[in-house]
Amino acid sequence: MTRRLSILAALLFSTLALISAGPADDGRWYSGDYSFSDERGGFRILSVTGIGTEDDPITIREELYSADPVTLVIRSGKPVGPRKLPEGAFHLRTVALNKSGLPWIEFEFELQEIRGKPSDFYDGLSFDQINPHPAFISSDRFSSFETRFESFDRLLFKEGYVDPKGRVSFGFFITDVTPVGEFYLLQDPHVPFS
Repeated sequence: MTRRLSILAALLFSTLALISAGPADDGRWYSGDYSFSDERGGFRILSVTGIGTEDDPITIREELYSADPVTLVIRSGKPVGPRKLPEGAFHLRTVALNKSGLPWIEFEFELQEIRGKPSDFYDGLSFDQINPHPAFISSDRFSSFETRFESFDRLLFKEGYVDPKGRVSFGFFITDVTPVGEFYLLQDPHVPFS
Protein backbone atom coordinates (compact mmCIF):
# COMPACT_ATOMS: atom_id res chain seq x y z
CA MET A 1 0.00 0.00 0.00
CA THR A 2 2.88 2.38 0.82
CA ARG A 3 4.38 1.82 -2.65
CA ARG A 4 1.02 2.67 -4.26
CA LEU A 5 0.75 5.86 -2.22
CA SER A 6 4.28 6.85 -3.23
CA ILE A 7 3.48 6.29 -6.90
CA LEU A 8 0.19 8.17 -6.57
CA ALA A 9 1.92 11.06 -4.82
CA ALA A 10 4.59 11.21 -7.55
CA LEU A 11 1.94 11.23 -10.29
CA LEU A 12 -0.04 13.94 -8.51
CA PHE A 13 3.07 16.10 -8.07
CA SER A 14 3.97 15.68 -11.79
CA THR A 15 0.44 16.60 -12.84
CA LEU A 16 0.39 19.70 -10.61
CA ALA A 17 3.78 20.78 -11.98
CA LEU A 18 2.41 20.57 -15.54
CA ILE A 19 -0.75 22.45 -14.64
CA SER A 20 1.18 25.26 -12.94
CA ALA A 21 3.71 25.58 -15.81
CA GLY A 22 2.63 28.65 -17.70
CA PRO A 23 1.51 32.20 -17.21
CA ALA A 24 -0.30 33.23 -14.05
CA ASP A 25 -3.96 34.28 -14.10
CA ASP A 26 -2.89 37.83 -14.97
CA GLY A 27 -1.14 36.59 -18.16
CA ARG A 28 2.33 37.27 -16.76
CA TRP A 29 5.14 34.76 -16.48
CA TYR A 30 6.98 34.95 -13.15
CA SER A 31 10.64 34.10 -12.68
CA GLY A 32 13.22 35.34 -10.23
CA ASP A 33 12.12 38.73 -8.91
CA TYR A 34 10.33 39.75 -12.11
CA SER A 35 7.32 39.07 -14.27
CA PHE A 36 7.37 39.08 -18.08
CA SER A 37 4.51 39.72 -20.46
CA ASP A 38 3.85 39.56 -24.21
CA GLU A 39 0.74 41.77 -23.80
CA ARG A 40 1.94 44.30 -26.44
CA GLY A 41 1.54 41.67 -29.18
CA GLY A 42 3.53 40.49 -32.20
CA PHE A 43 5.08 37.60 -30.29
CA ARG A 44 4.21 34.94 -27.73
CA ILE A 45 6.10 33.78 -24.66
CA LEU A 46 6.29 29.98 -24.50
CA SER A 47 8.11 29.61 -21.17
CA VAL A 48 10.14 31.51 -18.59
CA THR A 49 12.63 29.79 -16.28
CA GLY A 50 15.66 30.68 -14.14
CA ILE A 51 16.33 33.12 -11.31
CA GLY A 52 18.63 35.65 -12.99
CA THR A 53 22.11 34.59 -11.90
CA GLU A 54 24.97 33.98 -14.31
CA ASP A 55 24.65 30.21 -13.74
CA ASP A 56 20.83 30.27 -13.92
CA PRO A 57 19.78 33.20 -16.14
CA ILE A 58 16.14 34.08 -16.59
CA THR A 59 15.45 32.31 -19.89
CA ILE A 60 12.52 33.39 -22.04
CA ARG A 61 11.48 31.11 -24.89
CA GLU A 62 9.32 32.93 -27.41
CA GLU A 63 7.92 32.98 -30.95
CA LEU A 64 8.10 36.18 -33.01
CA TYR A 65 5.37 36.43 -35.64
CA SER A 66 6.43 39.70 -37.21
CA ALA A 67 9.56 41.33 -38.59
CA ASP A 68 8.40 44.50 -36.82
CA PRO A 69 9.74 45.40 -33.37
CA VAL A 70 7.96 43.76 -30.42
CA THR A 71 7.93 44.88 -26.78
CA LEU A 72 8.50 42.64 -23.78
CA VAL A 73 6.99 44.15 -20.60
CA ILE A 74 9.10 43.52 -17.49
CA ARG A 75 7.75 44.20 -14.00
CA SER A 76 9.14 43.77 -10.50
CA GLY A 77 7.35 40.68 -9.28
CA LYS A 78 8.61 39.83 -5.82
CA PRO A 79 10.83 41.19 -3.05
CA VAL A 80 14.52 40.54 -3.63
CA GLY A 81 15.36 36.93 -2.84
CA PRO A 82 18.59 34.94 -2.45
CA ARG A 83 19.91 35.64 -5.96
CA LYS A 84 23.33 37.04 -5.00
CA LEU A 85 22.61 40.00 -7.27
CA PRO A 86 21.74 43.57 -6.34
CA GLU A 87 18.17 44.73 -6.77
CA GLY A 88 17.51 45.72 -10.36
CA ALA A 89 20.13 43.42 -11.90
CA PHE A 90 19.73 40.08 -13.65
CA HIS A 91 21.12 37.91 -16.41
CA LEU A 92 18.62 37.40 -19.23
CA ARG A 93 18.62 34.86 -22.03
CA THR A 94 16.05 34.90 -24.83
CA VAL A 95 15.48 32.01 -27.21
CA ALA A 96 13.44 33.25 -30.17
CA LEU A 97 11.77 31.18 -32.88
CA ASN A 98 11.51 33.09 -36.17
CA LYS A 99 7.90 32.68 -37.29
CA SER A 100 7.89 35.92 -39.29
CA GLY A 101 8.37 34.20 -42.65
CA LEU A 102 11.43 36.40 -43.36
CA PRO A 103 15.12 35.84 -42.62
CA TRP A 104 16.76 37.92 -39.89
CA ILE A 105 20.19 39.38 -40.71
CA GLU A 106 20.61 41.40 -37.49
CA PHE A 107 18.77 41.65 -34.19
CA GLU A 108 18.55 44.68 -31.92
CA PHE A 109 17.45 45.07 -28.30
CA GLU A 110 16.57 48.43 -26.74
CA LEU A 111 15.73 49.19 -23.12
CA GLN A 112 12.97 51.68 -22.32
CA GLU A 113 11.93 52.92 -18.89
CA ILE A 114 9.02 54.80 -20.50
CA ARG A 115 7.36 52.88 -23.34
CA GLY A 116 8.26 54.39 -26.70
CA LYS A 117 11.10 56.51 -25.26
CA PRO A 118 14.63 55.10 -25.43
CA SER A 119 16.43 54.76 -22.11
CA ASP A 120 19.10 57.38 -21.47
CA PHE A 121 22.07 57.63 -19.10
CA TYR A 122 20.07 59.39 -16.39
CA ASP A 123 17.34 56.77 -15.86
CA GLY A 124 19.82 54.16 -14.54
CA LEU A 125 18.52 51.39 -16.83
CA SER A 126 21.13 49.76 -19.10
CA PHE A 127 22.83 46.68 -20.45
CA ASP A 128 25.34 47.05 -17.57
CA GLN A 129 26.65 50.37 -18.89
CA ILE A 130 28.50 51.28 -15.68
CA ASN A 131 30.59 48.09 -15.66
CA PRO A 132 30.25 46.49 -19.13
CA HIS A 133 31.35 42.87 -19.24
CA PRO A 134 31.53 41.58 -22.85
CA ALA A 135 31.52 37.95 -21.65
CA PHE A 136 27.92 38.45 -20.48
CA ILE A 137 26.77 39.28 -24.05
CA SER A 138 26.28 36.31 -26.37
CA SER A 139 24.39 34.81 -29.30
CA ASP A 140 24.54 31.40 -30.95
CA ARG A 141 23.71 32.77 -34.44
CA PHE A 142 25.39 36.20 -34.55
CA SER A 143 29.17 36.42 -34.21
CA SER A 144 29.49 40.06 -33.15
CA PHE A 145 27.61 42.74 -31.31
CA GLU A 146 27.70 46.50 -30.94
CA THR A 147 26.68 48.33 -27.77
CA ARG A 148 25.18 51.79 -28.06
CA PHE A 149 24.80 53.47 -24.69
CA GLU A 150 24.12 57.09 -25.57
CA SER A 151 21.67 58.62 -26.20
CA PHE A 152 19.87 55.29 -25.74
CA ASP A 153 20.61 51.76 -24.49
CA ARG A 154 20.82 49.34 -27.41
CA LEU A 155 22.52 46.07 -28.26
CA LEU A 156 22.85 45.23 -31.95
CA PHE A 157 23.78 41.65 -32.88
CA LYS A 158 25.43 41.38 -36.32
CA GLU A 159 27.23 39.01 -38.67
CA GLY A 160 24.72 36.23 -38.60
CA TYR A 161 21.52 34.89 -40.05
CA VAL A 162 18.32 33.25 -38.80
CA ASP A 163 16.15 31.45 -41.35
CA PRO A 164 12.36 31.45 -41.09
CA LYS A 165 11.44 28.74 -38.55
CA GLY A 166 15.00 28.94 -37.18
CA ARG A 167 15.90 29.58 -33.54
CA VAL A 168 18.37 32.04 -32.06
CA SER A 169 19.48 32.67 -28.49
CA PHE A 170 20.83 35.87 -26.95
CA GLY A 171 22.29 36.49 -23.52
CA PHE A 172 23.01 39.75 -21.69
CA PHE A 173 22.99 41.44 -18.29
CA ILE A 174 20.44 44.13 -17.41
CA THR A 175 20.98 46.63 -14.61
CA ASP A 176 18.71 49.30 -13.23
CA VAL A 177 20.54 51.27 -10.54
CA THR A 178 17.36 53.22 -9.77
CA PRO A 179 14.86 50.33 -10.02
CA VAL A 180 11.37 51.04 -11.29
CA GLY A 181 8.30 48.80 -11.10
CA GLU A 182 7.95 48.42 -14.87
CA PHE A 183 10.19 48.78 -17.91
CA TYR A 184 10.36 47.49 -21.48
CA LEU A 185 12.66 45.52 -23.73
CA LEU A 186 12.15 46.27 -27.41
CA GLN A 187 13.16 43.36 -29.67
CA ASP A 188 13.78 44.31 -33.29
CA PRO A 189 14.70 41.66 -35.89
CA HIS A 190 16.26 43.24 -38.99
CA VAL A 191 15.39 41.74 -42.37
CA PRO A 192 17.12 42.20 -45.77
CA PHE A 193 15.91 45.07 -47.91
CA SER A 194 14.67 44.15 -51.38
